[in-house]
Amino acid sequence: MILKSIFDRFSSFFGLLLLWPILLIIAILIRLKMPGGPVIFKQKRVGQHGKLFTMYKFRSMIASHSGSSVSVKGESRITPLGAKLRKYKLDELPELWNVLIGDMSFVGPRPDIPGYADKLEGDDRRMLLLKPGITGLASLKYRNEEELLAEQEYPQWYNDKILFPDKVKINIEYLNHWSFWNDIKIIIYTIFGKDL
Repeated sequence: MILKSIFDRFSSFFGLLLLWPILLIIAILIRLKMPGGPVIFKQKRVGQHGKLFTMYKFRSMIASHSGSSVSVKGESRITPLGAKLRKYKLDELPELWNVLIGDMSFVGPRPDIPGYADKLEGDDRRMLLLKPGITGLASLKYRNEEELLAEQEYPQWYNDKILFPDKVKINIEYLNHWSFWNDIKIIIYTIFGKDL
């Protein structure tokens, strides 16, 4: 996967160069519309080989909240501006920095909070061989995850018992059949909002 790593570093570098005006505008809007908290949301996530790293996103929630580890569309802790950023995935643009420094890849499993990796057993632990990604096959399948969770009576249970095991299965399949051109296809489908 050397080609994947080279692509990640170069593309994230040029992506940050090209998108810095948009990053600046979003940062200013967050400061103006969502005062009282940081512009960037930082959180420890599980990376390749189970190593923890700090993931960066634009803040989309109120500064102080004690909510669930899963996000549901329409919940009160998500601000109006944050909802728009999340809808168009603009809150994830700072993750380009994570890709540049090697913590993440453009394509791979979404990085989980600590605890979920402990649930992986047997062959499923091979998922930790992958760097977490900004997008991936599971991200494409569950691009409307927040809406799906909003329809459930018990969102956390549904995430842990239904979504998480299915995502693991999808990511193991991705690992087993990885190709650089498949990564490019996933990126293109993500940009244009299409399903594979």
